Amino acid sequence: MSPRIFGFIFARGGSKGLPGKNIRPLCGLPLLGHAVRAAQDSGVIQRIFVSTDDPAIAETARACGAEAPFLRPAELARDDTPEWLAWQHALDQVEDFDVFVSIPATAPLRIGADVRACVEAYLAGGCDAVITVRQAERHPSFNMVRLDDNGLASVLLPLEGIARRQDAPEVFDMTTVAYVTSPRFIREHSGLFQGRVRAVEIPAERAVDIDTELDFAFAEFLMQRRSKG
Repeated sequence: MSPRIFGFIFARGGSKGLPGKNIRPLCGLPLLGHAVRAAQDSGVIQRIFVSTDDPAIAETARACGAEAPFLRPAELARDDTPEWLAWQHALDQVEDFDVFVSIPATAPLRIGADVRACVEAYLAGGCDAVITVRQAERHPSFNMVRLDDNGLASVLLPLEGIARRQDAPEVFDMTTVAYVTSPRFIREHSGLFQGRVRAVEIPAERAVDIDTELDFAFAEFLMQRRSKG
């Protein structure tokens, strides 16, 4: 029997960095609508749910083709609430299924193939969860420093015997394109890295995460450029 694969979009109504961002129009579609479209285009997700505390977001989600059968309690929608708790709450609101896919609204440039690649990587076995990454622009051993109490800088992660970045271990930035795991893992743990995590690399131009006005403008520029071919 084929696994039951459900997609989830977690969209709070109280974003402080960019108020109203989850339903803000981006190239003719609400931001969360791009996540719904990617889930639909993946060809592997049977149902798409939106978890939110905001009735306006729930209404927008339904208009975009997702299900929003419940509202998240306010205590699970604060700035300081770990999203993992919202994941656990969502599991209790829907019927049993096999594979959980989180598709954050804030990465609208992903495509369906990116979501599908993550699900396929998970189904291939050998891991408890799948995350997405992109090539890092900076390296903690060459481009990042920490400051002590006197304001003096030191390399964040010193590497002995390596003088060039080209010779250092390759590093990646985590992205918010998709997360895949099982409902059981979510219920029994409190974070993805408590298990074996596989990474799927995503091109930088599809991994932009929107948190500020500048991020939104950049994503809009890239999406407009994409639409022109």
